[in-house]
Amino acid sequence: MASIKFGTDGWRGVIAEDFTFANARIVAQAIARYAVRNEDARKGLLIGYDHRFASDRVAADLAEVISATGTPVWLAAQPCPTPAISLLVRQREAAGGLMITASHNPYQWNGIKYKASYGSSALPSIVSQIEKELLWVEENPVAALPPQKNLIQPLETRAPYLDTLEKLVDWQRLRDAKFRFVSDVMHGSAAGLLHELFIRNGVACDEIRGTPDPRFGGVHPEPIEPHIDALRQAVLAGKYDAGFCADGDGDRIGAIDRDGSFINPHQIFALLVWHLAGTRDLPGDIAKTFSVTKLIDKLGAKLGRTVHEVPIGFKYICELMLEQNILVGGEESGGIGTSLYLPERDATVSALFLAELMAWHGKSLGQLLATLHEEFGEYHYDRVDLDVQPAQKEKAIAHFSSDKTRQLGHWQISRRENMDGIKVYLDDLGWVLVRASGTENLLRVYSETSRRDVTQQVLAAVTKLVRGMEVSA
Repeated sequence: MASIKFGTDGWRGVIAEDFTFANARIVAQAIARYAVRNEDARKGLLIGYDHRFASDRVAADLAEVISATGTPVWLAAQPCPTPAISLLVRQREAAGGLMITASHNPYQWNGIKYKASYGSSALPSIVSQIEKELLWVEENPVAALPPQKNLIQPLETRAPYLDTLEKLVDWQRLRDAKFRFVSDVMHGSAAGLLHELFIRNGVACDEIRGTPDPRFGGVHPEPIEPHIDALRQAVLAGKYDAGFCADGDGDRIGAIDRDGSFINPHQIFALLVWHLAGTRDLPGDIAKTFSVTKLIDKLGAKLGRTVHEVPIGFKYICELMLEQNILVGGEESGGIGTSLYLPERDATVSALFLAELMAWHGKSLGQLLATLHEEFGEYHYDRVDLDVQPAQKEKAIAHFSSDKTRQLGHWQISRRENMDGIKVYLDDLGWVLVRASGTENLLRVYSETSRRDVTQQVLAAVTKLVRGMEVSA
């Protein structure tokens, strides 16, 4: 068995290959050891699970493993989104929480996310300690202790989660706007949640892809194109004012405007910054990861807010939100958190705030974006992932890092930044970021310019350059 690698949000693997009951028990043992040694384990651990294959069985198995250490366990009574576990960990002041999910990964995957006592992703210091416990458990296999089933109690997740979210927005304003929405949960564990909140408060909403399906209807459960096309078709066919999409475990958001246009995560983040820091004028700064649109910088300057830029990964957003007054923080993958709720991503919360923004102005998402573009200019973003050899990754990073590289195609490179990967700025046109994956033979290339066609040309130019790089055998 290869050593289990525990990342920011936990561990993921292919079902029946890496993600097995035996390996999941090892992870649970390590987390229990961490809680006993570094947290007040008497406060207990919460366990939730999504709709993936055997997630409920894994959750029940891990509850027994953890109870064997004398740690109380609250096991979700039904599938739930990851942010529900994060919220309840914080509300109950628990030692932490486990979520059986592989988030937006394809259906062949499953995993275990760990949520710390503050209700979000584990900070690097916590990850380091859990990794040490993992190594110890792997190197010192011991006979399983008998479970203490009296320490395992059922956990109701739905009611407290919905009750908390219901207090976040102005329902009277939403009812008066008379907008009609459709929610797409991609057969994931956010099923029924946004729909219920809207309906119980008199706002028209339907739901698609709401039935549990471990295969997610054969679609990758990530709320981006092309996986979001079913929502586009539903919006156009039903003449809804907007459609909101959540990923497999309900922490990432995508959206479709009433005209069928995809509203990408950068645009969603910009709209939420405009709404919370501008329209609602709530206090606090803004945090964004290195790959997020420069429109956030323009908005921050206009609204008098400091914009903090951090490396890629929501863990850095979370860390900043725990240390400073950050009103809203976001990343390019659709994960957005706010101080009004949790230092955690939540697709349902983001959808509520987008709907409230629409109601506040009486405009569609596309109209609101047009307003931003009129004031700050247009920003067109895209990304490609290149499957390359390790040596090609290294050569590409070295190429763009070198001061001798002064242009890309016919665009002049005016400056570069290296917070996370290498970002080069092309004249006054925009930027391109080249970043190597730490776990796969992938080179991620991100770009944003003022024109959609130019962004595609920049990505094509980098792709051609990298593909043409010769590497020694």
